[in-house]
Amino acid sequence: MSDQYYGQQPQFGEPGQGDYGQQQYGQYEQQHQQQYGRQQYDRYEQQHQQQPPQQQYEQQQYDRQQAYGDQQQHQQHQQYGGDAPQQPAPQQQFGRSSRMSESSLRVVWVYPDLLSTYGDRGNALVVERRARQRGLGVQRIDVRSDQSVPTSGDIYLIGGGEDRPQRLAAERLRNDGGLVRAAENGAIIFSVCAGFQILGHEFVNDLGEREPGLGLLDVWTVRGEGARCVGDVLADVNPQLNLPQLTGFENHQGVTHLGEGVSPLATVQVGRGNGTGDGTEGAWRDTVFGTYLHGPVMARNPAVADMLIKLALDVNALPPADTTWYDELRAERIAAARPA
Repeated sequence: MSDQYYGQQPQFGEPGQGDYGQQQYGQYEQQHQQQYGRQQYDRYEQQHQQQPPQQQYEQQQYDRQQAYGDQQQHQQHQQYGGDAPQQPAPQQQFGRSSRMSESSLRVVWVYPDLLSTYGDRGNALVVERRARQRGLGVQRIDVRSDQSVPTSGDIYLIGGGEDRPQRLAAERLRNDGGLVRAAENGAIIFSVCAGFQILGHEFVNDLGEREPGLGLLDVWTVRGEGARCVGDVLADVNPQLNLPQLTGFENHQGVTHLGEGVSPLATVQVGRGNGTGDGTEGAWRDTVFGTYLHGPVMARNPAVADMLIKLALDVNALPPADTTWYDELRAERIAAARPA
């Protein structure tokens, strides 16, 4: 870790909102609710609650049988475990064997009482929804900060948070050790904003001190001295991940530097990303991912949720699922983010 990035001791920490100025933050929050939040979230919740018609359900059951079958069906191996595609898929690079239970996909939502800013809980809803659309059973586990983090999950999701909750979350995750052990076991971890910083080596907390992270990503975060990173983001994803352009929004003061042990998740076309001025956004290593994008990011980018599910299943492809609602939201937000 290089000390050249620190210099003068910052007056306050991350990224989140914390001490940035309650009036300015309140104005931004109000504007955000008008532009991004309530209407879109209600639309998603309404669709999420609707049960598919019988015909769609029967088709999903058929797809599930065809795609996953039982262990006696050699067809499953031919479809998912046969010849490698010409382009390397994420799960091949990760070299990961499936840990998923036979009955359900285990999705762990970490510390919703501390880290759930800007509707990041929506990421858990989207992963759950996208899995069920493929006929998969899902067991979602919401782990509060006074509970132990289970080590047997398949996908772990961590959201953003304000400065003090971020410090508390980091302390408890370090003391608990469950998330680190899960990562060592090959679990998939996807983190947003404050959660992203916690996965790194260190960040600056609400007391202006360097706070140790979990060291799951080779990144470290300092307080930015310039303008806060706020607004819409469009970013081109690392080609190795084979994902479409990301859309989301950012709101952080932190500047996250990437070490040699990670690759950028994406390169920004609109927005600030990691705040380093080099165009990088987020970070990625093996099955551990970090990003600054809210939205929630998986509602705007369902292909990210599908990627995590494929990694959990250790497959190259998933049966198709309806993306009508997501496509409409993506088109709306991408158009809004692009310069006039």
